[in-house]
Amino acid sequence: MKKILFYIATMAIMLKATAQTDEKLIEVASFDKNQPIGVTVAPASNRLFVSFPHTEPYLYGLTEIVNGKRVPFPDAEWNQYKPEEPETHFVNAQDLYADDRNCLWVLDSAPAGAAAVIGNATAKLGQFKLIQISLDDNKVKRIYTFEGLPKDKSALNDVCVDNSRKLAYLSDPGLHAIIVLDLNTGKSRVVLKDDKSTIVEPGFKLNLDGKDVVDNNGRPFASNVNGIALSRNYKYFYFRAINQTKLYRIATELLADTTLKDAQLSPKVEMVAETGVCHGMIADTQGNIYQSSSPDHSIKYVSPDGQLHTLVTDERLSWPDSFGIGNDGYLYLSASQMNRLPKYNGGENKVVYPYRIYKVKLP
Repeated sequence: MKKILFYIATMAIMLKATAQTDEKLIEVASFDKNQPIGVTVAPASNRLFVSFPHTEPYLYGLTEIVNGKRVPFPDAEWNQYKPEEPETHFVNAQDLYADDRNCLWVLDSAPAGAAAVIGNATAKLGQFKLIQISLDDNKVKRIYTFEGLPKDKSALNDVCVDNSRKLAYLSDPGLHAIIVLDLNTGKSRVVLKDDKSTIVEPGFKLNLDGKDVVDNNGRPFASNVNGIALSRNYKYFYFRAINQTKLYRIATELLADTTLKDAQLSPKVEMVAETGVCHGMIADTQGNIYQSSSPDHSIKYVSPDGQLHTLVTDERLSWPDSFGIGNDGYLYLSASQMNRLPKYNGGENKVVYPYRIYKVKLP
């Protein structure tokens, strides 16, 4: 009888261990104690880029991953931390987007005050720029500085670029809104501010790794509109807040219409699916929308018929934050482990090092 009980217990442990990892999730690169945030893959060349916020220990803000190793991009000088020279240096490389015209777009976002999740909480004004880099010659082509945004309240987070309309769409959890940037004029508009689709659900707390994500001052983590995705045919823009469970979309032709006010846009927002908690998103050529799912350490996707599917579940997927899709048929992603930082654990660091980038085969 003891042997039988021992066998059952052993099998239970083995099954649990098997459930924690999935061989489909493949490690691509590791970064010791440098936390990866943005991830993107150039559609034509399959070049992989990863960005890192300015937190200690700081090495680079933006890198290309070559044979599993980091190479500062576009060069070493841009990656020197010189916040007093933001025109030629990264301050806080937040998000990346590789477009279909062989350009890499870098959202350099350092919010201030209460808007700063990662950034300088003591600063009175944030620093923001969107940098267009040609991947033909690795040279900076243009820099947008969002002069029309309130720099004390904005918290630009993610970016997608619509080359069909010469627009960029950005999430701004600080303003509880979507930002539409005209790439010709450099002027930006704030839309869907405080809409039900862009704000947190009241009282919604993140519960990850068996505990509520609450900072050392007792404040629960909360983010308004955060993760975004653009369909590959440029028809729909997808978006959502972290502290809610719904995925929304709106037709890009509506976002491009400068005559429409929020009262006219809001009824046009569609609720696509109930998906659970999500941090980052991306769309593929088949119309699937991939999303992180932190509570159960998985990556899920919503198919064009509105159904929710699980792509992979793995304990290593702690706060998956950003995605890229390669022409090799893989989804690339970061695991930022945000909720394991000392800020949310009474000063105790629960991050499992090294930080890593993974890939998983697309369905």
